[in-house]
Amino acid sequence: MRKRGCLGCSFPLIIGISIILVVLTILGFISGSIGRSIFGDVGPSWLRVPNPEPQLPPGVIFHIGSFGVTNTMLTAWISILLIIGLSYFAFRRPKLVPTGLQAVMEYVFGSLLDFCQSVAGEKNGRRFFPVVSTIFIFVLVNAWISLLPFYGDAILRHIHGSEVPVFRGANTDLNLTLALALFSFICIEFYGIKDLGLAGYLSKFIRVRQIKEGIIQLFKGKVKSALGTLFFGAIDFIVGLLETLSEFIRIVSFSFRLFGNMLAGEILLLVTAFLIPMVFAIPFYGLEFLFSFVQALIFGGLTLVFMTVAVSGHEEEH
Repeated sequence: MRKRGCLGCSFPLIIGISIILVVLTILGFISGSIGRSIFGDVGPSWLRVPNPEPQLPPGVIFHIGSFGVTNTMLTAWISILLIIGLSYFAFRRPKLVPTGLQAVMEYVFGSLLDFCQSVAGEKNGRRFFPVVSTIFIFVLVNAWISLLPFYGDAILRHIHGSEVPVFRGANTDLNLTLALALFSFICIEFYGIKDLGLAGYLSKFIRVRQIKEGIIQLFKGKVKSALGTLFFGAIDFIVGLLETLSEFIRIVSFSFRLFGNMLAGEILLLVTAFLIPMVFAIPFYGLEFLFSFVQALIFGGLTLVFMTVAVSGHEEEH
């Protein structure tokens, strides 16, 4: 019987791969910024990475009429086409016993549906599922596409004397994260007004019921009771103002949280590849792969939680 090594691979193969990784790590260290500062320009030139120059605003790569198409917008379009394509090929001929791509897609959507129902209940979980799954999958695909080798400064285009990356992660564009935050905000308010009615939903923010009761008690001559009711009514009114402020602050927190985390991840990958190219950056790619999933889950999960709170009556909130 043939002996197997680790993970079903023979030991000679493992040793050979290990030697290649060690050699690439040494070459990357010598060719990187740290190695050049110690040994000078002795490493292979094809391993050298240019100085990272992260930029906050996206770059315009071409125009459609007077409309400028940015590199982040191009990534968002590619993500949308990829999601549509995967969905089409997975479900164009659905099988009773799913296999291949259909099985993967059904597992993803089934897991998201279970997650929505565990948070919002069976009825609301099914209602909120399309919104939450759309946000989660769109953010995740955008993030994972940005980890491909040709993203960043790999493909540049010269525009007006400057070099602009053709591809850039869409989540690193504040315009896109702000648009997602506004979409989430609109969905939250829509479901809240739809379930509670306009007056019932606004009563969660405009809290004047106790103030009205205090004024009525004051006219009835119940001064002591009226003062207590007015005092607590004033506190409740201030709480309503804070609730109103928090609704709009969510737009800022949603957009800047995703934008800041994704931009930081992009800069981290650029810096690690610049300091020590090749193998040293691989663990950071794995970390960013996992971190992107967490960020997509946070964005979709918070939207789900806030929609669940929005459809709850004022007395049902905890």
